[in-house]
Amino acid sequence: MNDFVVVIPARYASERLPGKPLRLIAGKPMIEHVYARATESSAREVFVATDDERIADAVAKFGGNVCMTGAGHTSGTERLAEVCALEGWDDDACVVNLQGDEPLMPAALIDQCAALLSDFSVQLSTLASPLQSAEDFANPNIVKVVCTDNGNALYFSRAAIPHARNATDAPLAMASALHHHGIYGYRVSVLRQLVAAKPSSLEMAERLEQLRALSLGMTIRVGIPRTRPGIGVDTEDDLHAVERVISERA
Repeated sequence: MNDFVVVIPARYASERLPGKPLRLIAGKPMIEHVYARATESSAREVFVATDDERIADAVAKFGGNVCMTGAGHTSGTERLAEVCALEGWDDDACVVNLQGDEPLMPAALIDQCAALLSDFSVQLSTLASPLQSAEDFANPNIVKVVCTDNGNALYFSRAAIPHARNATDAPLAMASALHHHGIYGYRVSVLRQLVAAKPSSLEMAERLEQLRALSLGMTIRVGIPRTRPGIGVDTEDDLHAVERVISERA
């Protein structure tokens, strides 16, 4: 599937890593690395969506497309919906939301996320991989997803789900969950429905905006990629780890 657009929401403020999109990795701002990964995919167009002139200037400097959005958005989904409106994309257009802190996201995974929307019963798509350790299963910073047998999301949580009632069932519980990756595919019509709806109680409790879609009864198809997407950047340690990977590839 190549009839899709990638939008990279990017904001300057970050609790754990201020100015994150502009932090340098191997001499380039992180947003440039993320943009490069998106252009390696089959997307027909790539945009960075931001309300910050510093980010916009950095993107313009390396020749990327920028869409300036309002400053009042509370989520990347809202920012994407504004881009769709500003660009005039129709309801059936497909958009992939690539997080601005994923400089190692392989192009094949972006394509896989978009391809899941070829099934018109699917309203959103995303990716997840098997958990790698019991520590990851217990880590609230790693979002877990449990799915139906046909790959549709049942629930996303920061908690260790499903809960093992007995200690002997712990391996089965961990094997039943997946490590969710922060990439989403949507049709524009679905984005509009999401931003028109109020945040759900589940979304507010977990601070996971994808739970709004589940609360609305939407179908989220979860693909399992053959390779993992690499390290997302949330902390200084993550930044250094990504820099090591990129330097080794150079």
